[in-house]
Amino acid sequence: MRLLALSGSLRARSSNGAVLRSALTFWDGPATTADLGALPHFNPDLDGEDATPPAPVAALRTAAAAADALLVVSPEYAHGVPGVLKNALDWLVSSGECVSKPVAVITASPFPTGGDHANAQLREVLRTMSGEVVTAACREIPAIGPKVDPTTERVKDEATLTDLRVAMSHLAATAAATATTAPLPTP
Repeated sequence: MRLLALSGSLRARSSNGAVLRSALTFWDGPATTADLGALPHFNPDLDGEDATPPAPVAALRTAAAAADALLVVSPEYAHGVPGVLKNALDWLVSSGECVSKPVAVITASPFPTGGDHANAQLREVLRTMSGEVVTAACREIPAIGPKVDPTTERVKDEATLTDLRVAMSHLAATAAATATTAPLPTP
């Protein structure tokens, strides 16, 4: 099972990056993290019929198409989805790579809410894109700061690690079930 991970933070030492890296340790299979910082601003004029998408967009779409599941890990900015992540999702809206793809959304915040506004917004956007949001694999992690080891840049809190393990197992189980029920491609 192949996984594509999308991080809503470009910050080098992001706590959400630590959550993403920690979650990936519980994925049994190849995983790729998309480079969202390389994407140009979404512009429908660059994506119309007969248009060749910019190379970073084509790479994102290829990775999404090849993935059996998606993992979206993000902070919350001003009660919403960070622009870099929304931009990436905008590039994927019309191209169809997320249709019926199992998706987990994990948000982490220094606040007690765990990024609940961004989590809800991301779930709605991904459902609109026809992604299969796996509710049992979605998480809101509150008070993330002390739960991350700054030297390893990984989550150190055992309860959070257990929760990430459970979330990733739900995502993997849904991806496996989806793969076994998907129609075979016609030759």
